[in-house]
Amino acid sequence: MAGCVARRALTVGSRWWSRSLTGTRGPRPLCAARGVGAFLPAATTTTRRHLSSRNRPEGKVLETVGVFEVPKQNGKYETGQLFLHSVFGYRGVVLFPWQARLYDRDVASAAPEKAENPAGHGSKEVKGKTHTYYQVLIDARDCPHISQRSQTEAVTFLANHDDSRALYAIPGLDYVSHEDILPYTSTDQVPIQHELFERFLLYDQTKAPPFVARETLRAWQEKNHPWLELSDVHRETTENIRVTVIPFYMGMRWRYCIRLENLDSDVVQLRERHWRIFSLSGTLETVRGRGVVGREPVLSKEQPAFQYSSHVSLQASSGHMWGTFRFERPDGSHFDVRIPPFSLESNKDEKTPPSGLHW
Repeated sequence: MAGCVARRALTVGSRWWSRSLTGTRGPRPLCAARGVGAFLPAATTTTRRHLSSRNRPEGKVLETVGVFEVPKQNGKYETGQLFLHSVFGYRGVVLFPWQARLYDRDVASAAPEKAENPAGHGSKEVKGKTHTYYQVLIDARDCPHISQRSQTEAVTFLANHDDSRALYAIPGLDYVSHEDILPYTSTDQVPIQHELFERFLLYDQTKAPPFVARETLRAWQEKNHPWLELSDVHRETTENIRVTVIPFYMGMRWRYCIRLENLDSDVVQLRERHWRIFSLSGTLETVRGRGVVGREPVLSKEQPAFQYSSHVSLQASSGHMWGTFRFERPDGSHFDVRIPPFSLESNKDEKTPPSGLHW
C-alpha cells in the first residue's frame, strides 16, 4: 500500500474504509481496498497515529487512488473536480454548480409561533441565503456500497408521452452541498467509472483540475436545465435529527429529495412518516405510513445519514408540504422530528417536460 502510513477500518454504508494520516504538512493519500472504494478523510493532525484495521475484508488490497486537497472555504469547485463525499463516502466528480436558496430554520431569528394553517404549519419566518450545490457523477464502483444509505438514482425525469406519467432515472447522478465536498487529485485519466464520464469530460493535463467540460455536457445542461435546476433547499433540526428537503418541479408532478442526519451519538430508527399536503385547489391531504420508500433506516454514529427521493402530484399548479418523522430510541420511546415546510411551485416558463435524456 504505497503512501499509506496508517489505516483504520470503518463501516459506512456497508463498506470498508481506510484512513490515512500523514500530518498537516505533507500530502494525504487517498486509499481504497481494490474493488471496494475510497476512504473517509483523517482529521487534521500534526502527529502520526497508528490505527487498527481489525475489520479489513479478507482478500482486499489497498491501493492509492489520489491525494487530498485542502477543502475550499470560499469560492466554488470547478467542473472536473474529483471529490469524496464527506457523509456517504462515495467518489465523484463535479459537473457544474447550482446556486440555491437555503432556508435553514435552525439559524432563523426567533419569532412567535403561528397557528397551523392550510398553506403551512406553525413556524418561524425564514429568510433564504445563497448556498452552492453541485451536480455530480457517482463512481459506479461505489454505488453498491452506499445503496442502503443513499439512492443512487435520485435524479428522475417525467416522460412526455401521450397519456403517460412514467418516470425514468439517471443512475449515479446526485446533488452535493459545498461542505460535503472533500476534494482530491488523481493521476488517472479516467478516475471515475461512470458511463457519462468520458462523454461529459475531457482530460487536459494543462488544466487544474485536469478534466474540462465537453460540448456534450454544456448542451445537456442547457437542454435539461429546467428539470435539473436546484433552486430551494429547506433544513430543520429536531432533537439532533436534521432533515434537509430539496423539491423539484417536473412538469406534471414534483420530486423531493430528503436527507436525514443524526447529529448525536445515540442510535435511533425511523419508524413512521406523517405528511400533510396542501394544494391551492383547496384540498388538504394527510398521509401516514411505516418508514420511507419501504425502509426503516437506523441512524447511528457509524452510519449517521440516510437519503431518498419520492414524488407527489397535486390537483393544482402549486401547493405546500410539511409533516413529521417518528423515530424510536433503543429504550422503546418515540419522538417526532419536524419536516420543514416547503413549497411546490410550477416553473414560471411552463416548459414541456423532457421526453428522454437530451444530448
